[in-house]
Amino acid sequence: MRRLAFIALTLACASPAFAQDHAHDAPPAADAADPVGTDQPAGSASAPSMAHNRAADRYYDPVAMARAEAAMMREGGGPYGAAVLDLAEYRLNRGRDSYEWEGEGWVGDLNRFVLRSRGEGEVGQKLDHGEVEAAYSRALTPWWNVQAGVRQDFGQGPARTHAMVALEGLAPYRFDVLAQAYLSDRGEVSARLEVSADQRITRKLVLQPRGEVLLAAQDLPGQRLGAGLSSAEAGLRLRYEFTRKFAPYVGVNWEWLPGRSGDLARLRGDSANSRGLVLGLHGWF
Repeated sequence: MRRLAFIALTLACASPAFAQDHAHDAPPAADAADPVGTDQPAGSASAPSMAHNRAADRYYDPVAMARAEAAMMREGGGPYGAAVLDLAEYRLNRGRDSYEWEGEGWVGDLNRFVLRSRGEGEVGQKLDHGEVEAAYSRALTPWWNVQAGVRQDFGQGPARTHAMVALEGLAPYRFDVLAQAYLSDRGEVSARLEVSADQRITRKLVLQPRGEVLLAAQDLPGQRLGAGLSSAEAGLRLRYEFTRKFAPYVGVNWEWLPGRSGDLARLRGDSANSRGLVLGLHGWF
């Protein structure tokens, strides 16, 4: 009887302590009045700084890259210059092989002096047609330039002098565009539109589709061109860049003389269509 009384007294003393320990282990009850998540009021902390998308910062000192970028974007920060040889090619065309060149050089910054030349002829014959242009170029946006200048023709045709205005730039989807309008010293109006795009297949292999059309407001018999759409040309060239400055290429080229231009070609005994394999060199310095 005395033993039972002792056990009962021990349990009565231990129960409050056990309940108190479990009360400490239980999580605190949430206060329903405190807002959580997006219910909380807006803070007053400043916004994080905008991330810069200058890729060169990954490989070079960002401070040096920022200083170089600021110098390049400042008008009068140059001058800079480059010489680009777009085409220097030999065309294989069923016994009437020919050649063609096209390139330009420029110096300046937002205001540039541009010197451009192009020409073509049959192998073993005198130069058929050549041009040299000198122009002032002004940047309208980071992607587009407006140009004005003069063009001088030489070769077997008449040595015309032309006033020229042009729009040059990089269109969406990375198409290089050159649109030119001419007024000759004889009052002849003509225009040229060139479009090309570089499609990089690998780091060194580049496929370039290219197109060009010539338009004339009147017949140009000295240049063997008719009014309207005078000629159209399309090509596909695959180049291998040993370096970005030296890239031989191979491709195909197709030329069409529609309408009056085709009639003039047939009167001379020539074909209004020609196509052939081209071998050439692309580079810049």
